Amino acid sequence: MEPAIKCNICPRNCNVDRSKSKGLCNIPWQVKVAKAYLHHWEEPFISGTRGSGTVFFSGCNLKCVFCQNYEISQYQFGKFLTVEELAQVFLNLQKQGAHNINLVTPTIHVFSIKEAILLAKRQGLQIPIVYNTNAYENVETLKMLEGLIDIYLPDLKYYNDALAKKYSKAPNYFEHATKAILEMYRQVGIPQFDEEGILKRGLVIRHLIMPGFVEDTKKILLWIKENLPKEIYVSLMSQYTPYYQAQKYPEINRKITPQEYDEAIDFFFEIGLENGLIQEIESASEDFIPDFDLEGLE
Repeated sequence: MEPAIKCNICPRNCNVDRSKSKGLCNIPWQVKVAKAYLHHWEEPFISGTRGSGTVFFSGCNLKCVFCQNYEISQYQFGKFLTVEELAQVFLNLQKQGAHNINLVTPTIHVFSIKEAILLAKRQGLQIPIVYNTNAYENVETLKMLEGLIDIYLPDLKYYNDALAKKYSKAPNYFEHATKAILEMYRQVGIPQFDEEGILKRGLVIRHLIMPGFVEDTKKILLWIKENLPKEIYVSLMSQYTPYYQAQKYPEINRKITPQEYDEAIDFFFEIGLENGLIQEIESASEDFIPDFDLEGLE
């Protein structure tokens, strides 16, 4: 699909014609994917027993210095697909028994993804669609997806704008991300589960706790408490591992401590939040990072 306008999909508002040149995401207009497979290490009500049909898209509109998926997010490893091929990827995952289609870092590809979802639905796609995002989104872009996304899974990364700019080169991150999350909630509401306990619709917020910044985590949790219903689930992730360029930033060149994680969990309950998901501290391991090998893209 050729873009009708210059690209302003995300808060970067690059205003470039990505059919002719690249924006800050370094990805042209055609959709690019690094892997599509049954993923068993998402939240239990997303992976379930058969796995989440996870599609890892190449490129990203954030520049996180600690990114564990930097091979695809920053170096853009992957394979270009047509809309028809992407729709077939979705259908193949459904055929393999996936509980859902899990779109990882989809933002910069939303036009192609929208077309592929519509095409796949016409060809029999019935399982829920998960929009798994860094939350650096434009509300106007999300509105284009209304009715197509069943589950929004944003990672609300930072409260402090100085941290967002330093570690992800994302100015006004919290402002954009929180507006986006409120739009996501408007579209899909509180979580709803099927008879097997698998999530079929709703908003779930992730937050990756970073070393030394538990106070930032607390401010994010307070915003969730004050702006969303108590039924919303919050996944507090302990899996931060210093990958990519993290060694250049000594203050974040380590995993979080059990004490930091416990402090965040305690605060979660102290302020009256109820639906929390926690990780084992051992999840901060490269064992849980997929091999990006073009699996599922034959």
